[in-house]
Amino acid sequence: MIRVRFAPSPTGSMHVGGVRTALFNWLFAKKNNGKLILRIEDTDIERSSIESEKEIINSLKWCGLDWDEGPDIGGKYGPYRQSERIEIYKKFIDYLIENNKAYYAVYDDNNNEIYKSNKFPENIDGSVVVKFRVNKDGTTSFDDLVKGTISFRNDLLDDFIILRSNGIPVYNFTVAIDDHLMKISHVIRGEDHISNTQKQIMLYEAFGWDIPKFMHIPLILGNDRKPLSKRHGGTSVEYFRNEGILSSALMNYLALLGWTIEEEIFEFKDKLKDFDPNKLSNKGVIFDYEKLEWVCGKHLRKKEIKDLYIEFLSWLNDDKIKYLIEKDEEYSLNVLSICREKINTLKQLKDFSYNFFIDEYEYEEKYIEKYLKKDWAKSLISASIKKFEELENYNLKTVEKTLNEIADLKITSKKNTFQTIRGAILGKLVTPGLYESIVVLGKERVLYRLKRTEVYINGIKG
Repeated sequence: MIRVRFAPSPTGSMHVGGVRTALFNWLFAKKNNGKLILRIEDTDIERSSIESEKEIINSLKWCGLDWDEGPDIGGKYGPYRQSERIEIYKKFIDYLIENNKAYYAVYDDNNNEIYKSNKFPENIDGSVVVKFRVNKDGTTSFDDLVKGTISFRNDLLDDFIILRSNGIPVYNFTVAIDDHLMKISHVIRGEDHISNTQKQIMLYEAFGWDIPKFMHIPLILGNDRKPLSKRHGGTSVEYFRNEGILSSALMNYLALLGWTIEEEIFEFKDKLKDFDPNKLSNKGVIFDYEKLEWVCGKHLRKKEIKDLYIEFLSWLNDDKIKYLIEKDEEYSLNVLSICREKINTLKQLKDFSYNFFIDEYEYEEKYIEKYLKKDWAKSLISASIKKFEELENYNLKTVEKTLNEIADLKITSKKNTFQTIRGAILGKLVTPGLYESIVVLGKERVLYRLKRTEVYINGIKG
């Protein structure tokens, strides 16, 4: 059976590169009716935290990635936190020492090796570690499913530590042990782990175990072609979630980074049948923030409006706006429907729709200077109030007709007329379509806002 694993270290936020690795593991497992194991690699005691583990798990769930075995599910191969498996690892340490494949080493305060033996040093003062004995002959090779055959010269590798002086095994040792015990058939991970593979294969061979197949995928890079990091911008799932990127959009975009697929906009779970390791690129891929935003806009506009409404409410952390949106669902659905046509993220949707829900909004300074301070502003707003008060059959067609009638009064140019009314009812000059906005706001709100603007102009004129 195909068994793959995603094994993050809980030492910080979930990086998008990690999520893409989890995604490719998920696709490979699901396509082949296999199993995905989530394993928390927390042997870095000083840096690991339960808060980071919780964020990793929440991020994966938000991204729509489920797993078959893991720390919050369990199974016969658990526990799935390496910090809870120390006694398991020590049995294998003992085996290697007993079979002359590892030995105790002691270092003095200057990091000089002062002892080396298969017997534990009883009376020597210093830091005691266990080191793996490297066979210097020949090469260590493996066939990578993405990169082809990769070989390492064994004579260039020194004996390496497998058990620290604090009694905690090192990464490469615990990974090899866990991958074997958990019956991992394929190891799919970032290419930054290629250098670890030689040590892990050596450990497999020392125990006489079958070696899993390896697939090392290219790293996600910044625009300077260096690994994506905070110097390029936000990199964590939590960052993009807070920025209002939809999870479906993030996963869609991450799938495009290194995977050749004909469509550009899709739900990743619909593409199981198309996933093929042979279609993964062997080159680093650049993370394009603008492209991600564009992809998000596509997802946002194709969502059912009620689903978008629910997701928007779930994302919002502004209790005042949240209350107003929930207070009148039908109105809110109409607002979101017209606002989403010009934005790409939930954060932009909040900014773009905000003044539809707040009557006492502030006017943009640009709008004030360019329109409200003009000599004709008061006459135009007063005429607009009169025209809308007379309007009876309130719909898109009659609203358009009314606006044209106001423009025909020649108080100012048609552009100035429309922009002045736009700013009066929404406080700014970039809004959804003017006709649609007026219809969605409704006659009562439009009149209230026009009259409020008239009062404001009077205050300007003194």
